[in-house]
Amino acid sequence: MKRAVKSRAKALGQIRIIAGRWRGRKLPVPDVEGLRPTTDRNKETLFNWLAPYVAGRQCLDAFAGSGGLGFEALSRYAARVDFVEQDTGAVRMLRENAGRLGLSSEQAAVHQGDMLQILSRLSGPFSLVFLDPPFNKGLLQRAVDALVQSDKLAAEALLYLEMEKGAPLLVPSHWQLLKHKQNSQVDYRLYQLSMQKVDNE
Repeated sequence: MKRAVKSRAKALGQIRIIAGRWRGRKLPVPDVEGLRPTTDRNKETLFNWLAPYVAGRQCLDAFAGSGGLGFEALSRYAARVDFVEQDTGAVRMLRENAGRLGLSSEQAAVHQGDMLQILSRLSGPFSLVFLDPPFNKGLLQRAVDALVQSDKLAAEALLYLEMEKGAPLLVPSHWQLLKHKQNSQVDYRLYQLSMQKVDNE
């Protein structure tokens, strides 16, 4: 889900929903320089991790890009996804794809802007969060810090993080690492907030 600043309206690629009520459905993605939707293989691994936990969740796709993770969650009966994306072309396509799937704005709410700046305006609390920001910009640590300082995480929320392999990352001690996978370039992690939060952490 990486993106750059420049956007173009023409759609050149597709994402595929791999399971759920829209299984096999393909959705167009915009021609945005640097956009890299999560691969089907990695998406399948993630949602195998999440399989018992998606239905009914309030989700945040914080650096949405193509929206592949958020739409996959909705296909698996998540209650709502808030998509946050800066790029104008990507935002337009997120809204169009939500319409293609017959989703209301209450089910798929698309917000244009910087996640770090608009987090406080989102409804929450979120029980499932996808954090897959552009690599090599230091955004993941800033996003984690912003979420920790906010009131937007539900008790025992699940958080999926995708980052460049070897990147330093500090998370609170009450974030329990449930799953961890690496390949040659990317680090994938699934955390859950523990009830044993330490005050003034």
